[in-house]
Amino acid sequence: MYHTRIKTLLTASAVMCSVSAHSAPMGFSESFMAMGDFNNNWRELNMNYATTPRDAFGLGATYMRADDNMKSRTLEEFTYTRLIQRWNLPHAQANLWFQGGIGALQGLDKTLAENHRFDKVMVTPGVQFDYETTRLYFQAAHRLYRATDINHDFTSLRAGFSFYESEYDKTQPWFILEARNMNGLSEKIEVTPMLRLINKNYFVEAGVNNSREPRLNFMYIF
Repeated sequence: MYHTRIKTLLTASAVMCSVSAHSAPMGFSESFMAMGDFNNNWRELNMNYATTPRDAFGLGATYMRADDNMKSRTLEEFTYTRLIQRWNLPHAQANLWFQGGIGALQGLDKTLAENHRFDKVMVTPGVQFDYETTRLYFQAAHRLYRATDINHDFTSLRAGFSFYESEYDKTQPWFILEARNMNGLSEKIEVTPMLRLINKNYFVEAGVNNSREPRLNFMYIF
């Protein structure tokens, strides 16, 4: 009875660690996390260091382009991530995160008459909520991308499921469907079905969006 109880607790602990690594925007205390998200109009690369189990500081670089190629933005920022609340449920985990940054924005607006270039300071506060079991996944995020006379607020929804349960140290395949939009750069909602391969300290996602453009994401904790 005692050994069964210990085994159950260890299994639950492994599941919760695995769940947390799947969707969290930061790793465990004193770990580095690298994240990337790439397609034609959105390219993002971030790295942060978790100073505590709830706080991480980092650097980010983002390239954004309008659907008609008439606007482009490049942002380099200092970032901060905070775990606001965590709910450990019997067979799942839910988290509420703050993610924000401040940095230098370089912009280009094209017109028939001229190309207008500018430099501004941009702030990017936002929140993310995620819920996950070993088989189901949901995430909602909204982040402000604001500078003087600029509003490129970003909203995304994700949902998915795993094809089968796997051991903590084994690679597990998931199907993920994401819908997202960036204000002022796109009039449409980008929808992307993706295959995710996930392990205890990394995941890789690949898919093709509703504009027939390839998309690649990754996350690695070290």
